[in-house]
Amino acid sequence: MIRPDEQTAQSLTELPTTKLWGGRFDEPTDAFVEAFTASVGFDQRLFREDIAGSIAHAKMLAKVGVLTMAECDKIIDGLNGILLDIERGDFAWIVAYEDVHMNIEARLIDRIGDIGKKLHTGRSRNDQVATDVRLYLRGAIDRIGLELTRLRSGLVDLAEREADTVMPGFTHLQVAQPISFGHHLLAWYEMLTRDAERLADVRRRVNILPLGSAALAGTSYPLDRAYVAELLGFDGVSRNSLDAVSDRDFVIEFLAAASVTMMHLSRMSEELILWTSAQFAFIDLPDRFCTGSSIMPQKKNPDVPELVRGKTGRVYGDLFALLTLMKGQPLAYNKDNQEDKEPLFDAVDTLMGSLRAFADMIPAIEPNRERMRIAAKQGFSTATDLADYLVRQGVAFRDAHEIVGKAVRHAQNAGCDLSELPLAQLQTFSPKIQQDVFAVLTLEGSMAARDLTGGTAPNQVRLQATAAKKALERS
Repeated sequence: MIRPDEQTAQSLTELPTTKLWGGRFDEPTDAFVEAFTASVGFDQRLFREDIAGSIAHAKMLAKVGVLTMAECDKIIDGLNGILLDIERGDFAWIVAYEDVHMNIEARLIDRIGDIGKKLHTGRSRNDQVATDVRLYLRGAIDRIGLELTRLRSGLVDLAEREADTVMPGFTHLQVAQPISFGHHLLAWYEMLTRDAERLADVRRRVNILPLGSAALAGTSYPLDRAYVAELLGFDGVSRNSLDAVSDRDFVIEFLAAASVTMMHLSRMSEELILWTSAQFAFIDLPDRFCTGSSIMPQKKNPDVPELVRGKTGRVYGDLFALLTLMKGQPLAYNKDNQEDKEPLFDAVDTLMGSLRAFADMIPAIEPNRERMRIAAKQGFSTATDLADYLVRQGVAFRDAHEIVGKAVRHAQNAGCDLSELPLAQLQTFSPKIQQDVFAVLTLEGSMAARDLTGGTAPNQVRLQATAAKKALERS
């Protein structure tokens, strides 16, 4: 559904008109059916893509001799004038013309006369709309990619600053091992990097020109499809006209990639929501990303991550709507496909808005370092380090695991951490434990020990952040 701030034209009107396809019909379309079947209320959003495709088509028709250069120039001037009219809101979208294509074509004919009727030579609305959607989605993917880059860059900068900040790492939402806060942020970066790679891969399949497929069987006119592809920046032309006009799996693939990205943002949102709660208090979000309660004056609610978490469901719904739309359609084009655009537009808007909110918010996170450190000391987070210490002393890992389990139970009963047990007490569990054990039972010692590629050692976090920055510069 087009949002109010994205309306680019005047409200729809229902002026009486002669259908551009009406020669075969003996009676006018029922008024309700006309309104019910019209798509101009939402596909007017494709006006830039539609006009760009028409200009390229006109240039090609002139190149192959279907239009004269004078006719081509007049058509292009007319289309550019319509573009300006739409952009400044001086264009009445007419329901009777059904869609963005017929509205623009009718205005072109009205503007330049019968020459405008030649523009549709060698094409159908079927390949025209398929081209428009591909142009639109290609641009949307590029814009989404820029927001992903901005968000990833903010994550890397924050991760680098917080490489030495200790926090508890969790499994099953139970304290597991101490990790660097920067390491956790770089985990988010890796998720989003795969999302960017998926979108780039989808873009390759989006960027194929269907124009020239006509209604379903191609055309007898000597069209130069490669020339149109070059003008519009497509990588190639479709190989099968039936498939070209009825294919929407490139939209489905985008929606699947968008759903995965929203899933990642939702997981990030869940952690941000937990971390801002009084029970965790790991971070604070600036007031500009939060709201208050109408009744409880103390409340500061993390509305941005909560809303992104909620919006994830609507993008999933957009994906399932398209899968359901396509599952029973025979080749080639069917009117069902008019329903492809609203879910696509909604997913693009939702994903773009969510990424923008996160890209603005993430760099402004204020970590509560002391609170994270205190939390990391709870739950015996260095127990694995004690087991590893014993293994280095020659104890088999399974035996070390059991020894440490007994030590943890004792410390839990005593109400203290493993690092607070006296050496003599630790040696009751294993005589292999010596004074040097206390170096590995510290939070910093635990993190520093994991100094392999991909590990949580602050040194590794800084190395990974540097590598990420270089990768972002190349992207």
